Parts: sequence; structure tokens; C-alpha cells
Amino acid sequence: MGFFQRLFGGRSTEAAVTEEEIGRVEDYFAKVGVIALKLGKPLAVGDRIRVKGHTTDFTQPVKSIQIEHESVERAKRGASVGIRVKKRCRRGDRVYRQGA
Repeated sequence: MGFFQRLFGGRSTEAAVTEEEIGRVEDYFAKVGVIALKLGKPLAVGDRIRVKGHTTDFTQPVKSIQIEHESVERAKRGASVGIRVKKRCRRGDRVYRQGA
């Protein structure tokens, strides 16, 4: 048993965050900072996402979702959406929805 496990009684100091994959980046538009994504699970404005790939790993809240250049509050499974992101992404990066 390590030092921190003895100190904290074997418990993690951080709450576990669950993640479920909702899709993969199909395209990234650098000029506007938007990813194109086909959803495998529903997504809503306000959800927290994590984008993870070979050189990418960041989390952010979803501030807007667009389908065919129209803003929507929610998108269903199977929808092709655009989401503005704060960092560069690459085709094939995985996108996860985080929960508590």
C-alpha cells in the first residue's frame, strides 16, 4: 500500500468522473474552431465533453450545437453536428460526454 493510500485510507482524493463515448471527430475546421461529429449518443448544450486523441486531450462545456447551420439545444443519436471547440482537434479523435 502506497503512502497516499495509507494517508487517505485507500480512497481516491478526487471524485470519479464517468465518460461515455458519443462519437469521433469526422472533420475539424481550423478557421472557425469547429468539429464535425456524427453522434452515437444524444448530446445537449450544457453537457461537458472530453476530446481525446493521439495528441489531443481537453475537456470543455458544450456552448452551442449546430445542425445544418441551425442552432439547436439538443441533438439525437445519429445526427451530424458541428460543435465549437477551444483547441485543435484531428480527424478520428474520440469525443466523450462526462458525467458525475
